Amino acid sequence: MKLPPLHLKIQQELLSEILAGKHDHAARLPSEAQLVKRFGVSRPTVARALQELKLQGLLERRAGSGTYLSRERGVARGARGVLQLGLIVPGLGQVEIFDVICGELASLARVHEFGMHWGGSTGPMAGTGMSIVEAEELCERYIGNGVSGVFFAPFEHTGDNEAANRRITERLSNAGIPVVLLDRDLCPFPKRSNFDIVGIDNFAGGYLLAEHLLKLGHKRLAFVARPFSAGTVEARQSGARAAILAHRGALGQDFVHEGDPGDAKMGRSLSAGRPYDAVICANDHTAAQLLQTLTRLGVRVPGDLRLVGFDDVRFATLLTVPLTTIQQPCRDIALTAFYAMRERMAVPSLPARSLLLTPRLMVRESCGAYSPPTK
Repeated sequence: MKLPPLHLKIQQELLSEILAGKHDHAARLPSEAQLVKRFGVSRPTVARALQELKLQGLLERRAGSGTYLSRERGVARGARGVLQLGLIVPGLGQVEIFDVICGELASLARVHEFGMHWGGSTGPMAGTGMSIVEAEELCERYIGNGVSGVFFAPFEHTGDNEAANRRITERLSNAGIPVVLLDRDLCPFPKRSNFDIVGIDNFAGGYLLAEHLLKLGHKRLAFVARPFSAGTVEARQSGARAAILAHRGALGQDFVHEGDPGDAKMGRSLSAGRPYDAVICANDHTAAQLLQTLTRLGVRVPGDLRLVGFDDVRFATLLTVPLTTIQQPCRDIALTAFYAMRERMAVPSLPARSLLLTPRLMVRESCGAYSPPTK
């Protein structure tokens, strides 16, 4: 693999230190001679790294004194001198993890003296969902207002979501506005877009769930999802498949079931004749609806069929059968996304990054872990 140029490595390390607050406006940065010694490179290499940061508006030279952080950052600011960020999150106000992530992003923005645009909402719980048309109008408004960056959670569950997601990101990119994707990519797994993405490692999460069920002795597994789900669901499904194959389990062609989990037909296909020991749901909302359907059909969870979800939303512990699931580290996702945005604003030429956080398995009653062994 080709290594990045030395000046870029120095530039990125200094940028990380600046964003972490290791340097302030009053204190002088290390001299070129000190940086030469620290990185073991030539003086021209160090000078080029500093010049790049200076051209980006991050550093300034003071004659006879040295190099300092710039008093005026080289990015567009709002009318009152505050950097402006925007959110385009269709599930805001409807999907719990986005409410937490966006609320945390707003808090980070305030602490770091950024403005945050919600797109007509006054806070993370004020949204009632967003259509593709509304999202594209909001995109144009952000471009007109000259925001410095946009956090975008791509659309899912619609037939034209991929095309709409590309239109929105292309408009922002063409306007020179950095984009950081939240939770999911624009394109189906395992394809990759050219944008930073911050979320959980969904493949690892799916693997964890399936492996947990297999270790409990549940050999016949199914995966349930809604049509037109995001690539994250495909990654979870792929992780579950990998775990089944790694543990030499049976993986039939009917492993995946797409449809409405509230439909009795779906419930019967999973329970009639006991074709499966356990069901992995794409998310907790799907699992909760399927649990209700199974209950109406007289199927006991976990007695007759084990059930697991993904996300660990608040109601996961409040269901009639508390749900085994994967926890989304929402606050850590927000923190990682915020600093990814700052780095992207400062160095637009950085390669696209996948910043995936480690999933955590939350074991509760629905998987049968606490059920007495069958005789």
